[in-house]
Amino acid sequence: MMARIVQVATARRHLRMSSRSSGFTLLEVLVALVVLSIGLLGLSGLQTNSLRNNHSAFLRSQATLAITDIMDRMRANSDAANADNYDINYGTTPSATACTSNCSAQDVANMDLVEWRSYVERLPGGEGEIDVDANGVAEVKVRWADTRDSGNKLEIITRSQI
Repeated sequence: MMARIVQVATARRHLRMSSRSSGFTLLEVLVALVVLSIGLLGLSGLQTNSLRNNHSAFLRSQATLAITDIMDRMRANSDAANADNYDINYGTTPSATACTSNCSAQDVANMDLVEWRSYVERLPGGEGEIDVDANGVAEVKVRWADTRDSGNKLEIITRSQI
């Protein structure tokens, strides 16, 4: 009988300790959720920053492709390039030419500039400028608005011999 009384007393003591420790466990779970939430917020911030930088790299690649394209076009039509037919400023709109056969070098240059300018303008705030000097060195500039620095435009300048 004595053993039965000790067993009942031990069970009651265990029941009281169990009810007190269950509240402490709930507090631990809440703290863990707060820590996990902060970690997930930090992770989402890193993901957003990564996407922004990835888009910026994409725009830089597109600008580089545009420069390479017009340089190749000028090399293919070097007589017109050396005659300053490819020179264009940032705000200037090239004149459209509808030439289907027997095109002059200047007509080809105008068509190239119209196509190139439309490609550059696909960039956000995209603008392009070309200058060929008397020595046949072409300087091509492309600038655009970047999401990482909204106040300034990024610019790539390339110089190459035609």
